[in-house]
Amino acid sequence: MTDHILDKPIRGIAQAVRDGKTSFAEVMGEAVARHERHDEALQAFKYFDGEGAIDSARSADALLAKGHDVGPLMGLPISAKDIFGVNGMPTYGGTSGEMDPQWAVDGPVMQALRRYLAIPTGKTHTIEFAFGAVGTSYHYGAPRNPWDAKDHRVSGGSSVGAGVSLAEGSSLLALGTDTGGSVRIPASVTGNVGLKVTNGRWSTDGIVPLSTTFDTPGFLTRSVEDAIIGFGAVDPDYDDPEALFNELDGIDAGNLRLGVCDEHFWDNCALGVAEGVQAAIDELAKKGAHIIKIPMAEATEARKCLFDAFMFGVEGLSHVRQHFLDRMDSVDPTIERRLNAGIDITGVDYYTSVRTLERLNGVICDRLRHVDALVVPTVVHTPPTVEEVKDIDDYFVANGLMTQNTQPINMLALCGVTIPVALDKAGMPVGLQLVGASGTEERVLSTALACERLFGTARERFGVPPLLK
Repeated sequence: MTDHILDKPIRGIAQAVRDGKTSFAEVMGEAVARHERHDEALQAFKYFDGEGAIDSARSADALLAKGHDVGPLMGLPISAKDIFGVNGMPTYGGTSGEMDPQWAVDGPVMQALRRYLAIPTGKTHTIEFAFGAVGTSYHYGAPRNPWDAKDHRVSGGSSVGAGVSLAEGSSLLALGTDTGGSVRIPASVTGNVGLKVTNGRWSTDGIVPLSTTFDTPGFLTRSVEDAIIGFGAVDPDYDDPEALFNELDGIDAGNLRLGVCDEHFWDNCALGVAEGVQAAIDELAKKGAHIIKIPMAEATEARKCLFDAFMFGVEGLSHVRQHFLDRMDSVDPTIERRLNAGIDITGVDYYTSVRTLERLNGVICDRLRHVDALVVPTVVHTPPTVEEVKDIDDYFVANGLMTQNTQPINMLALCGVTIPVALDKAGMPVGLQLVGASGTEERVLSTALACERLFGTARERFGVPPLLK
């Protein structure tokens, strides 16, 4: 893959268009060409509309020529996980057939991006009902992780095609959802940035539900810089992504206060994961960052609440029975097993866990307000090959390991960003997760940007994924 203007950050591409060095149509044409070049190998998309995207980019060029400029996302390609409604595109939700038209309509997140004239190129693969973290599908196989040129490794779920769309270059911002890690996991294992916002900060209208309590819209990007632009576009508190970026930029990594812990997040790490994250922490400390030990035993307790009341299964099964009962006969066996685990949970067990999590959230938020972010590994497990998770029991072991460090953040209603910092012993990307108290996305993003300024982006730090060379 040779360098192209498309490989620049969103702000750099936007400036190149305005400087007359390229056009939206040329940028989109390259994005579509990359999809066509890599789709057979990577299989990121369930549905792709390259022709429509190029037509929309030409329209954006015409508007810009008339002086209508709505900011850095204008005319640029984005992708949407196939549980987001997108006007004019079908929604399958990872299931065997197209869903009813009510699930194919823009919701508030997509509407916000359209206001800035971002252009969806297509719908990326998701796990059925967005209920799985590994990245394999009974119906559609598994998009391929581009960081392994030899073996077909998974790319994480349930926003399984999102990180792959960024890698192939057909998207600059990939919409996903994060209920138990489904943005941060695929971002981490594909060498991208992933943002999980506080539960309830962004509307889930227009998105096929799994758990109304824990579903959070989010996205993956190639850099923290791009993530801040996306956040400024989507979040209803802002109307100028560029101004927000300028507001959050400028913190030096040496002035950060970063929390570290011994509990939970360092268990079961594959070779190179703990070492890679610790090396990044040491690099920050050498720069002058203050590293502060804080206890996080509550992370284990929070995850236990999820399992004791199997909260995702209870809520997911309720939604499936209400909206998609006709699909239960064809559901992926791994998803069926997880949904059915919610059948015997009592209301007492469920609400006991809800109250426990509310208490734990208060405890953890008070603790996290004394630091800019807690820093821990994002995913402890090297993404397995498709062959390694073919057996259903092996799949569930891998699923548990891949969600070990992300699920507690959802259960505790926190926010977080994952950034790429290393490659593990298998040569697969390792993410560092920066976690903040509820509602502190701006602080966490500013902290992540300071870290990125020190570490560099994945492209700068590791180069191009081997499968794309």
